[in-house]
Amino acid sequence: MSTPVIPIHRFNADQLAARDREMALDDSHWYSEDELDELDERDPLLAARIAQRQARIERLRPYQASGEAPPLTEAALIEVLEEARHILLRDGGDLALVAIEGSVVRVRLKGACVGCPNAMLDLKNVVEKIVRRTFPQVTEVQNTY
Repeated sequence: MSTPVIPIHRFNADQLAARDREMALDDSHWYSEDELDELDERDPLLAARIAQRQARIERLRPYQASGEAPPLTEAALIEVLEEARHILLRDGGDLALVAIEGSVVRVRLKGACVGCPNAMLDLKNVVEKIVRRTFPQVTEVQNTY
């Protein structure tokens, strides 16, 4: 019996590179509603991405202030895994979320990651580190074949 794969929205490498170039803004600057409205008139896509990024940060603030971890939901985990996917896509790799089993997250490494001798290092040093940065309650990220 195979485990069902939970779909993740796919961006190609060019789209991710363009997104990185667009987001090369000062991360320490918090855009006000007026600034976002002004930016929206010039570049609606960039304004939407900044607003989305700020909304994600805002959702995590109560947890950061209280020292609690945000709830580990499928949708929130998929958002976080997009960052890891972006890094893996640079070398032709990819990943898909398979399941959340308690404090263990199961993913399936794909693309150039399959058979790569560094795949397990990338899983632990990239994917697991990114996931645990947002969800400290995750104890391990495992590759499911």
